Amino acid sequence: MPSIAAQLRTLPALTGDLPDVDPFSLSADPAQAFVDWLLAAIDVGAPEPHALGVSTVDADGQPRSRIVLLTDVADGCWRFATDGRSGKAQDLQGEPRCALTMYWQPLGRQVRIVGRAEQVSEAERRADFLARSPSARASLLAGVPGASLSSVDQMQQQVRRARDRVDREPGLVADDWQVWSVRAEEVEFWQGVSDRGHMRLHYRWDGVRWDRRLIAP
Repeated sequence: MPSIAAQLRTLPALTGDLPDVDPFSLSADPAQAFVDWLLAAIDVGAPEPHALGVSTVDADGQPRSRIVLLTDVADGCWRFATDGRSGKAQDLQGEPRCALTMYWQPLGRQVRIVGRAEQVSEAERRADFLARSPSARASLLAGVPGASLSSVDQMQQQVRRARDRVDREPGLVADDWQVWSVRAEEVEFWQGVSDRGHMRLHYRWDGVRWDRRLIAP
């Protein structure tokens, strides 16, 4: 049987319909350039184009990464939501610097963002929670993220009880619900090229404006 390494080497990469990109045709504002790429990914039917990798570090400097959903790009910031009792929220409360990553396979495109996260206003937090489906709200109210469970049945019972509560109290907002807004300090756009001469356009905020430059792959 071939080794995992041997099998991985046989797998194709960058198999999408890779577009030609003039890097300096991208907006001088990286948030707008990101929105343009996001809309292009939606247009071509990229699966779950709002899937967002969020990387944080805990109090001991241990890095952790997970996939969440991008909820908005507003005022030059990238937003996502989470339970305030979750590991990512605890990490961000101690160290707000974080990294975000998005990848759209059909286009061979990746965007990497480094910045600082802060929570949005109370009104925006409540609006985000109530905009979610009743089932999503019930899941979020069902228990503490990361808490031990004795069985799958226990989890399902907690969700059912939470759904009953949501149906009785449609305006209920979880006290621990948080929305985080990441203001970028660096943004990099990566366009894959089949011959591996990949395009990388890097933006860095210098305190006054965005410095934009093409860098080697």
